[in-house]
Amino acid sequence: MFPQITPVTRNIIILNVVFFAATFLLGNLNLEALLAGYFPLSPNFRSWQIITHMFMHGSIMHIVFNMFTLYSFGPVLEQVLGQKKFIILYFAAGLGGFVLYNVWNYYEVSQLTSFLNSQAYDIREIYKYADNHYAGEMPITSNSEAVRDAAQKLFIILKTPMVGASGAIFGVIAAFSTLFPDAKLMFMFIPFPIKAKYLTPIIIAASIFLGFGQFSGDNIAHFAHLGGALIGFLYIWNWKKYRDRIQ
Repeated sequence: MFPQITPVTRNIIILNVVFFAATFLLGNLNLEALLAGYFPLSPNFRSWQIITHMFMHGSIMHIVFNMFTLYSFGPVLEQVLGQKKFIILYFAAGLGGFVLYNVWNYYEVSQLTSFLNSQAYDIREIYKYADNHYAGEMPITSNSEAVRDAAQKLFIILKTPMVGASGAIFGVIAAFSTLFPDAKLMFMFIPFPIKAKYLTPIIIAASIFLGFGQFSGDNIAHFAHLGGALIGFLYIWNWKKYRDRIQ
């Protein structure tokens, strides 16, 4: 599982490392606020974030895990699919992760907005304070605990960006699993080999459970993982179907 690195995979890894280093070396520019992926209705959203969020990472462990996984699976897929199709797979999975994550965010925002409007709470104030140009906490003027909680949740959704290549990476994993279902893989957190064909259903089931679970302290974008994995599976399923038809 340590293939010779291929050009597209190598360049994606280099770009991620450059972006990660720049985030710290150019800290005064606050690149995360500019390039991370915000909810599209947030005052902090910019159109380019749909792509640039894939190159931003929150910690050294975050980028190491993603890039090591890409290094492990990417070269094989790049050789089988070709460079162009591999690039399409990678970015389509990343976009799929962004879309599904924000579909869930939209549902939550709609529920919170509906409740706050029913309580005559001015949500325009929340959007104003959620803007990154505003420094400080959001003042919540309400005696109702339920209203305060809802306002805080809406503020967090608008203020918290999505970072990382995880949607694209999970798409790569799902694509590999679909293309090579009987390949045996080893992972640091699983003490025995596991066939690749079991990975995609495990990823999907875990992402659904953790995404809907909304467990305290869990700040991982599980629906981004799910969206990326689904795109990776569908892309390879369609590619294999077309390949078999023309053979």
